[in-house]
Amino acid sequence: MSFRPKLRVGQAVSSKASLIKPIRSPLLSSLGGDSLVSPLQSSALSSCSTATSSIVGSSFSGVNRRIVQRLRQERRLAMATPVMAVASPERVMKTVDVSLGDRSYPIFIGNQLLAEKGELLRKHIKGKRVLIVTNTTIAPLYLDQCVQALTADGKIQVDSVILPDGEEYKTMEVLGKIWDKALECRLDRGATFLALGGGVIGDMCGFAASCYQRGVNFVQVPTTVMAQVDSSVGGKTGVNHALGKNMIGAFYQPQCVLIDTDSLATLPDRELASGISEIIKYGLIRDPKLFVWLEENMERLLARDTEALAYAVEQSCINKAEVVAADERETNDVRATLNLGHTFGHAIETGLGYGEWLHGEAVSAGTCMAADLSYRLGWIDLDLKERTEKLLIRAKLPTTVPDTMTPQIFRDLMSVDKKVADGKLRLVLLKGELGSCVVTGDFDPAKLEETLNHFC
Repeated sequence: MSFRPKLRVGQAVSSKASLIKPIRSPLLSSLGGDSLVSPLQSSALSSCSTATSSIVGSSFSGVNRRIVQRLRQERRLAMATPVMAVASPERVMKTVDVSLGDRSYPIFIGNQLLAEKGELLRKHIKGKRVLIVTNTTIAPLYLDQCVQALTADGKIQVDSVILPDGEEYKTMEVLGKIWDKALECRLDRGATFLALGGGVIGDMCGFAASCYQRGVNFVQVPTTVMAQVDSSVGGKTGVNHALGKNMIGAFYQPQCVLIDTDSLATLPDRELASGISEIIKYGLIRDPKLFVWLEENMERLLARDTEALAYAVEQSCINKAEVVAADERETNDVRATLNLGHTFGHAIETGLGYGEWLHGEAVSAGTCMAADLSYRLGWIDLDLKERTEKLLIRAKLPTTVPDTMTPQIFRDLMSVDKKVADGKLRLVLLKGELGSCVVTGDFDPAKLEETLNHFC
């Protein structure tokens, strides 16, 4: 299955702004690929408005108004046939708790939450100032709605910063735009940084919050499946480095996570499938009932059935919350199990250049590689290997690697994976029945070579 380069529907910049060129791996460059090009983002994209409860209608002004109006117009043109969710007459509302002592927090899951449940957000805002961090795709869709939810009682002042959309912009240079805006707005330690967007926005906003004045409040409002089922929960934040994904960051927990599944109505099909790869992961490593449910309900998920999406998100959050409570900082290998397929997948993302494949696409191919290696080691049977591949195919995800990847590129990039210990590569592999896995460096390296050669 081949995949086109990522289309960022609705992405635009002000006429005063200069584009940030995508990041490329210098390690890949040494093997014949592109080199790193990453100039600073123009300040026009980080221009933002201040909104209070007295503002009715549009909450944008000046440069920011022009940016958002243009984004809305271009998104309408790009989405001639919009993707809509299957209508549901009933409201769905679930709550999952992440138990971390005095740092515990709730995950609210349901539809119509931003539109009708703004108090859920407001009760977790500790101060009177909020900085919404979002991107050029999400701003024209949900920024107004989020501002209105926060300012409805007249007690909170909101500022916003709009970043470019895409994994290739998950850099220290673009991250600095968040701090620039916070300082321009004179935000103090009582402020809250709110992430409105997908995994990239959540990771960057959380990292910015962890560092600004040595730590301010942080809230997640994820708008993609990937962010809702995985990255918004657990406190992993950070940015990419040219030599490795998510190598610079911090563990920093939010005060709450509000998941409005209505936001998935505007999610492109490719992004939807990307997030489903992480739901499949939970079934493979620890929740066999969820895996079987996915086998029976994949078409409902792809059709954006409201109840199916809410169930899949809830079960994923339950699994993630249990793992985070048991191993918040990934010190005893419990949390490391969540990285099934990620060592191979991160190598694909870094090797291709961030943004060429979506994270979930790379993880899908990586999961197939992990299942293949597990089978070659004799740790799982052929049936589980084939069920894994078939379910990923039904989810419209890749099960092979890009043509440009070679065994040597995989070896070089996996050698700097965060799970490497004392120079020894450790992988998350399936072992035993469905729902079981191990984190180990004790495997036959010859079998790993067989897997790399089979896929490359």
